[in-house]
This record gives sequence, C-alpha cells and structure tokens, in this order.
Amino acid sequence: MDHPIKSNRGASAPPLSLEPMIKFLGLVAAASVASLGCTRSASDSGVSASSTATTATSVTSSTTIGTVNAQTARSSPCPRTGLWALCSVEKRLRDAGFVVRRVRDEAPRRAGFSVTPALYTLAGKRLEVFIYPNESAVSHDIRNIDTVSASPRGAPSPWPMPPTFLRSGNLAAVFLTDNATQAERLTLALTAGAPQR
Repeated sequence: MDHPIKSNRGASAPPLSLEPMIKFLGLVAAASVASLGCTRSASDSGVSASSTATTATSVTSSTTIGTVNAQTARSSPCPRTGLWALCSVEKRLRDAGFVVRRVRDEAPRRAGFSVTPALYTLAGKRLEVFIYPNESAVSHDIRNIDTVSASPRGAPSPWPMPPTFLRSGNLAAVFLTDNATQAERLTLALTAGAPQR
C-alpha cells in the first residue's frame, strides 16, 4: 500500500494577529486609570504629622550621608588628580577582578626607566608599575624604550619571558605572563583611562 507523500510546498505561516497585544495594552491602560482613581491627596488622607516628620528626617539623613561620602572621597588617601597613583592602580586592578598582592621586596632599577617600579603579583605573575610625576616624564623615557622588549632600544631584554608593556597617562607597566587572557584583562583595565579628577 503506497502512501502519497505530502508536501509543504506553497504552505505559509498563518497571519499574525495584533488582537492579543491590543487586549494587553487595554488591560494596562485600565489598570493605570484605576490606580490613579484610587489615590488621594495628602490633605484628604489624614496623613499624620509624625509620618511627615519621618519623611523629612529620612531626606535629611540621606542628604547628610551624601555629604559625608563626598567629604570622605575628598579626604581619601588616593588623590583625585587625574593622574595615576599606586592606590588607583590597585583599585582599578581589583575592580577588574584581579587579586592584587604588593611585593614589598626591594624593586630593581630597570634600564631605560627613570623611576623605580612598584612590584605586584597578579595570579602568581609579576607586574612592575612605573608611576611618573606627569605624562611628559613617561613620554621622555618611552622615547628610548623598545615597547616590544620593554628595554632600551638595541639592548637585550632583561625579562625572563616576553613582556606585556603598556602605558596610560603617567603610568608605564610591564606584566610578565604567558596567559594572553590575563594580559588582555590587565591592558584593558589600565588603558581604559587615567583615574578621574
């Protein structure tokens, strides 16, 4: 017994209807009108003086908290100068999800860099951060540095592996990792712009 093969050729999807959407919008409109009709003004509702006082106290408290937070931000140990400081580097790295550990060992002077770096470990990898007093000072040093090897032009690389070199504002950094994802995360975190004023 042969069964004829059915074909969908020429078939099309049924036309869409706007009816459910129109009903939904009508219900939303009706609910909005009903809720507006049920509200009363404060003078009609018999609001007591104590609840008004509570509201006023809440507004005053939140204003005070905002003022305290602004004062705390101004007196924060991390200066808001628009330039990098070690505290702003550490905050940016923590915000990017890194576990930041400062290495308190004596940092070595690096050829080509006129400032001594701060040493960190991020996920067991070494990061050296060079903070300069301004952008022109870092530009002066970088002019003579091969940014691929993070060493003076023509000099052999002092690093045990190929470094990731980056610069942002008054900061230069050298990150030693073989993990491209970590290098990219660090680069994105620190080159997103210097801290705000």
